[in-house]
Amino acid sequence: MTCTCHSSRTARSEEDRDGLWDAWGPWSECSRTCGGGASYSLRRCLSSKSCEGRNIRYRTCSNVDCPPEAGDFRAQQCSAHNDVKHHGQFYEWLPVSNDPDNPCSLKCQAKGTALVVELAPKVLDGTRCYTESLDMCISGLCQIVGCDHQLGSTVKEDNCGVCNGDGSTCRLVRGQYKSQLSATKLDDTVVAIPYGSRHIRLVLKGPDHLYLETKTLLGVKGESSLSSTGTFLVDNSSVDFQKFPDKEILRMAGPLTADFIVKIRNLGPADSTVQFIFYQPIIHRWRETDFFPCSATCGGGYQLTSAECYDLRSNRMVADQYCHYYPENVKPKPKLQECNLDPCPASDGYKQIMPYDLYHPLPRWEATPWTACSSSCGGGIQSRAVSCVEEDIQGHVTSVEEWKCMYTPKMPIVQPCNIFDCPKWLAQEWSPCTVTCGQGLRYRVVLCIDHRGMHTGGCSPKTKPHIKEECIIPTPCYKPKEKLPVEAKLPWYKQAQELEEGAVVSEEPSFIPEAWSACTVTCGMGTQVRMVRCQVLLSFSQSVADLPVDECEGPKPASQRACYAGPCNGEIAEFNPEEMDGLFGGLHDFDELYDWEYEGFTKCSESCGGGVQEAVVSCLNKQTREPADESLCVTSRRPPQLLKSCNLDPCPARWEIGKWSPCSLTCGVGLQTRDIYCSHLLSREMNETVILADELCHQPKPSTVQACNRFNCPPSWYPAQWQPCSRTCGGGIQKREVLCKQRMADGSFLDLPETFCSASKLASQQACRKDDCPSEWLLSDWTECSTSCGEGTQTRSAICRRVLKTGISTIVNSTLCPPLSFSSSIRPCMLATCARPGRLSTKHSPHIAAVRKIYIQTRRQRKLHFIVGGFAYLLPKTSVVLRCPTRRFRKPLITWEKDGQHLVSSTHVTVAPFGYLKIHRLKPSDAGIYACSAGPAREQFVIKLIGGNRKLVAWPLSTRSEEEAHTVRKASLNEALQAHKHQNGIFSNGSKAEKRGLPADPGSRYDDIVSRLLEQGGWPGELLASWEVQDSTERNTSSEEDQNAERALLHLPFTMVTEQKRMDDILRNLSQQPEELRDVYSKHLVAQLAQEIFHSQLEHQDVLLEPSERRIPPVAILPHKHVSGFSSSLRTSSSGEAGGGSRRPHRKPTILRKISAAQQLSASEVVTHLGQTVALASGTLSVLLHCEAIGNPRPTISWARNGEEVQFNNRILLQPDDSLQILAPVEADVGFYTCNATNALGYDSVSIAVTLAGKPLVKTSRLTVINVEEPAITVDIGSTIKTVRGVNVTINCQVADPPHCKRNTPSLQEKGFKKLTDPPQVPTQLEDIKTLLSAIGPNLPSVLMSPLGTQLVLDPGNSVLL
Repeated sequence: MTCTCHSSRTARSEEDRDGLWDAWGPWSECSRTCGGGASYSLRRCLSSKSCEGRNIRYRTCSNVDCPPEAGDFRAQQCSAHNDVKHHGQFYEWLPVSNDPDNPCSLKCQAKGTALVVELAPKVLDGTRCYTESLDMCISGLCQIVGCDHQLGSTVKEDNCGVCNGDGSTCRLVRGQYKSQLSATKLDDTVVAIPYGSRHIRLVLKGPDHLYLETKTLLGVKGESSLSSTGTFLVDNSSVDFQKFPDKEILRMAGPLTADFIVKIRNLGPADSTVQFIFYQPIIHRWRETDFFPCSATCGGGYQLTSAECYDLRSNRMVADQYCHYYPENVKPKPKLQECNLDPCPASDGYKQIMPYDLYHPLPRWEATPWTACSSSCGGGIQSRAVSCVEEDIQGHVTSVEEWKCMYTPKMPIVQPCNIFDCPKWLAQEWSPCTVTCGQGLRYRVVLCIDHRGMHTGGCSPKTKPHIKEECIIPTPCYKPKEKLPVEAKLPWYKQAQELEEGAVVSEEPSFIPEAWSACTVTCGMGTQVRMVRCQVLLSFSQSVADLPVDECEGPKPASQRACYAGPCNGEIAEFNPEEMDGLFGGLHDFDELYDWEYEGFTKCSESCGGGVQEAVVSCLNKQTREPADESLCVTSRRPPQLLKSCNLDPCPARWEIGKWSPCSLTCGVGLQTRDIYCSHLLSREMNETVILADELCHQPKPSTVQACNRFNCPPSWYPAQWQPCSRTCGGGIQKREVLCKQRMADGSFLDLPETFCSASKLASQQACRKDDCPSEWLLSDWTECSTSCGEGTQTRSAICRRVLKTGISTIVNSTLCPPLSFSSSIRPCMLATCARPGRLSTKHSPHIAAVRKIYIQTRRQRKLHFIVGGFAYLLPKTSVVLRCPTRRFRKPLITWEKDGQHLVSSTHVTVAPFGYLKIHRLKPSDAGIYACSAGPAREQFVIKLIGGNRKLVAWPLSTRSEEEAHTVRKASLNEALQAHKHQNGIFSNGSKAEKRGLPADPGSRYDDIVSRLLEQGGWPGELLASWEVQDSTERNTSSEEDQNAERALLHLPFTMVTEQKRMDDILRNLSQQPEELRDVYSKHLVAQLAQEIFHSQLEHQDVLLEPSERRIPPVAILPHKHVSGFSSSLRTSSSGEAGGGSRRPHRKPTILRKISAAQQLSASEVVTHLGQTVALASGTLSVLLHCEAIGNPRPTISWARNGEEVQFNNRILLQPDDSLQILAPVEADVGFYTCNATNALGYDSVSIAVTLAGKPLVKTSRLTVINVEEPAITVDIGSTIKTVRGVNVTINCQVADPPHCKRNTPSLQEKGFKKLTDPPQVPTQLEDIKTLLSAIGPNLPSVLMSPLGTQLVLDPGNSVLL
């Protein structure tokens, strides 16, 4: 807004000067750009004293609707606080509107919580006070704004939505629909509500359901099912729908943006009724046209306006009868004005175009008034006479020929009239019966409704429905029947019609008496009169309409009564009772002094949502108006009970709490739940309740769950889940576990013996899969080869069988089985080549080149290659290629079996035609005995799986019966040893199991030794560390540290390989020993095996790691020097994991010794390297011990104090560079700290002394040293030594501060050595042998002799203990 002024202030008006005010300043910018804002103007007081009035004024501005994406103005102000912390936390704020106490404060609620905070004392100017009002907040106060958007205006919209309108642009439509649905007609139309209608309300009572169909002005159709309570947007119109068990309420404020058709769907046997009311716009209205062309082009003429009927929906003109349909439409009168008053160019002054001058008007059509309509409603006809007339200068009107008026259309002489519907009776619902038992009465309102929905007259009394009828309540009455029905105290019965005062206009037609006039006399007897009208309340417009008297039910209250104004001249007047009876219609009791009267009302029964107040009836002295005892008044004349509604405002949101559900358990501890929702009671009388979001209820939400029945249950049977059926068809059995338990009051279970449960035990097994199996082929064994030499065939027979649901097998027709391939019943076979005639045969039968080895996989590998004849203990997910090398046999004829079952190719197992078998990623079901057959030659290969914690996986149950599996699980080392007592040889081609002397399950021959080998603790620390690294890598393959550790262990073995003969020797040696020594001796032998594995691997690692010129296939079997125990091979696949051209040489760890004194960084911090002494002073706050080590793989650093592992805490810390830091050292920290560096090739350790200043420190140890082969050992003082005789022992006494000295104790000779020269004693008792075996460890091979002989293979130069 701009203002151009000549001075700084505009001129002051007289009023302003009188008030000593300066002129008003310019208007400020609007507080909003849309949606209605506020602008202000200021003025100042020019007087030294105070001025009367205000120095600021406001006006509204920007009164245009905001675009939909602009959002709510109050919500924008709340969201501005989203990036400001509230009590240290960020929230997303939502507006809280319609605060009745302070609507102009900015109250916001944190999203998802019940937290409501006043973020500002005042909202911005222009914010709406309430969501459904135009009133706006200005300077923190709510200001009234009318529909004309002016401050202080009280102008309201009428029911048609017109600001300050008179309601003439719409009409009220109300009616009732009663369903008449049948099985063939499930849907019906209730009412069509046209575009633009407002204030729609429908109430359905009954079992049926309302739904909506819509059609926009563009013809787009839609449907809304209204399935649940809520507010919906249907074609841009807001629909509020409430669904209750026995009724539905539909509200639409409007104006509707489409045509709505309300329909009903039949859902129950009973009929439903729908009451509807709405304001329908008058869509055809008169619209004044522009002026027609002037009657003359010059010299003065005239022009008229007209009115045309306009369709507001289609925006086009229609025939006039559309507007005549609505009596509310009054056609505007034409307007007349002069035009073209300039003189004509001709000098004679006459007009050149029209023959009539200004003083001689044109001829015109003139019509007589319309005749009366032939029908008062329902459509009639009326007529009139139309003639052409002419008016002379004197004003005389005469008829002329019609052609003179033909320049304008002739007016119609006939038209339809009163085409609106005739009034008709509309009956409302019946009231409840007026009695609570027996026979009574019920009432209903019957209205005469015209086409506008208004109460009027004109309906035929003969067709009026009855308004009262008898009703019977089936409940019997237990009191004596009265002569008249007992009236129930219900608001339906209009008791106010019989009362003198207090009648209130309601939505049902009723008699409304006005107040009594004053008594006609000032003393003595007189009369009073009043007006009594039949009236009804129109709910939407809240206006009262007068009705004909016959529309109101019940007797009409009296309009005249007698009155007594007290005695005249202080004397009691004497009256003749007979005159009184004649004058007052038999009111013979009127001279009584006491009578009943109403005195106010009781307190409202409800604080909100609509309650009831009862009128207080008292017995009064009519002269003194003072209360008297009720016995003085006539009981029969006591007025009836009078009720009135009160506190009709809706209740605030509150929690509606449902009943607790039954307890989920009868004992132990159960749960009960209940429904709790936030509701808003609108009207208690109509039972109208709106369900709101939980955030709108500000009180804490009550609990929805609680514990119940918290006491111990009696013991009872608790069944577990049924196990899978033992068979997939043909009748099987499934089992479950049934235990006796007691549920305790805390919800836990207590296991009890079965005797505690008194009830009969539940079934623990039941039949299942009781249906026939599909037909299947049953194959016989293969026949002998059809020839005795050369190439022949083998056949087998097949029968089709079916297992019935009873479990019995029966032979059925072969057509019921699936097609059988030719290869399933015949196969080729190959024997020795036939000799030529006359020549001896030099060739032999087929031969399989088997390899008798045992393989144990210790680290993950992608693929391993094996040759049949051995045993393999492998890790899961490893792919296996198993070869069957043959001589004198064609490879495509080789057949494979697993556990006696013929193998065919599948996605998991590939049977190749070149004599090998491939298993993709081993799983537990792949364990078993694999056999390849080349004619009569047959070899086996046993695969077992190693599971978690290096335990062997149990043999899969699917490959053997339960009894066999049970036997295998029971198999122990003793069984294998028992077999060795009868062993005559090792495996050979074609040998029988009886010859081999194997246990019942040949695949489990070496399981016990392999299990002990995997589980025993005698492996070197490097290999155990590799297993730990492997487990860690499996758990977290992405860890960089674990990957580095994995690379550091590449020199360690992947798969351990040994000869079966070596294992057979161990089993044979163990079988010769007594039972008492067998366990400890087996541990000793297994420990030796573990040492042989590791040392043999180190001997050959340099050879195996040399890069080869030729490409070596990634197989587990590599050329290696035969050693006495296991040998191990490395993976040398092309992946390069095991080596490469840039590989650093492997070396044992070495700790760097730095010869330097402890460095005092400050008075409180000491830093030193290993090999030094640290003296703690009183001011020392920190000690840092450095330890640096080199080696490949990278060594692992650990710390020990006085031989025990250092326990780290918040004071003793391990730094990232493996240094040890001691904060605030105390006397308990004094000691020798040892840094240990370890990798797979060895270890190194160096100590450092930490002592108190001025106090020496002796290095002690608590280690136990066992020596069986070293000629000399050295230990620290405090150690325990177990050794054989003849060994030199050196005992160190290391002292720190002063410099350490070395002492040899005991000192039997000058050099400090004591030689144990006595010859070793041979142990003779079992206890001595056990002690010796425990002491010598795995480093010295040993063997126990027996009468049957034992075996041990040694390399040259090695020693053995016999």
